[in-house]
Amino acid sequence: MITLKKSDFEKILKHAESVLPEEACGLIAGEITDSGKIIKKVYILTNTDHSNEHFSLDPKEQLAAVKDMRANGLTPLGNWHSHPESPSRPSEEDKRLAYDSKASYLILSLMDREKPVLNSFRISGDTAENEGLTIDEDL
Repeated sequence: MITLKKSDFEKILKHAESVLPEEACGLIAGEITDSGKIIKKVYILTNTDHSNEHFSLDPKEQLAAVKDMRANGLTPLGNWHSHPESPSRPSEEDKRLAYDSKASYLILSLMDREKPVLNSFRISGDTAENEGLTIDEDL
């Protein structure tokens, strides 16, 4: 289970909508507890591919985010990206590029602009498992 503040969900959604038709991307950090992962900070990064089908994180922004995580005592938890025209599930490319089976991969689908869908996955090889995501008002 992974938990995200509603305000951070809205931050991700707003950014993803602002870069359409491209995929949006970023990193997530927080803490790992006995009951799951708690996202304490969402990082908005530039998709250097400027594509609607894949993304690459800007290396300088990625390094700055990791330095910020360390400075604030946060644990890197994974990344997030949007799917402008496809469902909230890992694509074959997402699975192929998943580098850490312990990481959380949040995917925001904007297929239905009126009802965006955000899910979180653990990916190991060709297998993607929905790890359960809670969006909480009060974190």
